[in-house]
Amino acid sequence: MVVGDIATGTDVLVIGGGPGGYVAAIRGGQLGLDVTLVEADAYGGTCLNEGCIPSKALIHVTGLAHEAEHAEAMGLYARADIDVQGMTEWKDGVVDRLTSGVEKLCKANGVNLIEGRAEFVDEHTARVVHGGEGQGSESIEFEHAVVATGSRPIELPGFGFDGDRICDSSDVLSLDSVPESVLVVGGGYIGMELSTMLAKLGSNVTVVEMLDDVLPAYGDDIARAVRSRAEDLGVEFSFGEAATGWTETAAAARVATETEDGETSEYTAERVLVAVGRRPASDTCNVEAVGLSPNDAGVLETDAATRTDVEHVHAVGDVAGEPMLAHKAYREGHVAAEVIAGEPARLDQRAIPSAVFTDPEIGSVGLDAEGAAAEGFDPVVGEMPMRASGRALTLGGGEGFVRLVADADTEFVLGARIVAPHAAELIAEVGLAIEMGARLEDVAATVHTHPTLSEAVAEAAANARNAAVHTLNR
Repeated sequence: MVVGDIATGTDVLVIGGGPGGYVAAIRGGQLGLDVTLVEADAYGGTCLNEGCIPSKALIHVTGLAHEAEHAEAMGLYARADIDVQGMTEWKDGVVDRLTSGVEKLCKANGVNLIEGRAEFVDEHTARVVHGGEGQGSESIEFEHAVVATGSRPIELPGFGFDGDRICDSSDVLSLDSVPESVLVVGGGYIGMELSTMLAKLGSNVTVVEMLDDVLPAYGDDIARAVRSRAEDLGVEFSFGEAATGWTETAAAARVATETEDGETSEYTAERVLVAVGRRPASDTCNVEAVGLSPNDAGVLETDAATRTDVEHVHAVGDVAGEPMLAHKAYREGHVAAEVIAGEPARLDQRAIPSAVFTDPEIGSVGLDAEGAAAEGFDPVVGEMPMRASGRALTLGGGEGFVRLVADADTEFVLGARIVAPHAAELIAEVGLAIEMGARLEDVAATVHTHPTLSEAVAEAAANARNAAVHTLNR
């Protein structure tokens, strides 16, 4: 203990108040544990303050404006002028409402909230340094700890984030004006979501990606659908190029790129968004002092009970590795608290969905056909094109599909890939089907409301059984 520290004790110390941390704290409080949550910045973490929520708020606004201005085919002629300051203030209001809600929920469940930076001192002690001059520090003795320190954007060599010319995703979500031009380095889900948003705002957007296409975690037809739509919005793409450096001009950045064959190119843009992924922030709380060593990727490896190699220390959220998704962190937070409380909770990753909020949206859960075959299944695939969905057409969108994968012998649903309006919502039905061990017949025979997008899920299930009536059977 440092001289002058205040010493306290707790059953569970949670370091980090993002999705995994605050859920672990609240659930722990519900289970009767004495929980202390330490947050160094803002409750809700990156997701709530700088990622999921603000990005989807801005994506929604820009989508509304673009739809209004491009609805002539529906007989609607309109002009939508976006007040960037007003849009940002509205977005900030949404964030503030949710972050204050997290704080209230923690307090209502008996969680002791401490603002400051926590670092482990030994296997059962941490020291919290409070922000601000003269605020001091305190030592906390704990029986169990949950590390939920999240992740941070990866910086490319030579592209240090300055919030001006070289931006990370949080910088782009806080712009006070629309940049005339933006160069996006990276064609993954963050790069594509923000490229779409910026193009709808009116920026001239170019995406530089070192691989052969966007969204490398998804199949070619899914990537093609998203890229084609982005191109319709004016986004330009350069593939097979890696950003190697940049120089400042009078009012822009000039970025140099190079291919594997040594060919070079230059791009000039008012802003550069570097979106090449995120790395776990496992270096912020001195995990070595508690006996842990992150792997080469910075991940604190865990088992299905969220335990690290040190049994009384758990890790949840991005710091525990892929998939780096807030809802995965939520579930891990539940599991960590319940395991600490002595309940037999475990994390099952088979039905963890993912979503990309591009135009059109992408929803994914479970196995695709190739993955199912690799795991020894005999996959059968059913598909419903959204161009045959009455509801999709009334929304002005007929792009994409619902593709369902099942085991041919048992008809158990194994996974789905959805490219469609509101795909992030539609994928939940398939996740539930996997979680409950549903068969194709269960999904196909469930009466879905008409006209809705969700009907396409039932039709895809019927199509896999050669029994679809609203699309040709395969």
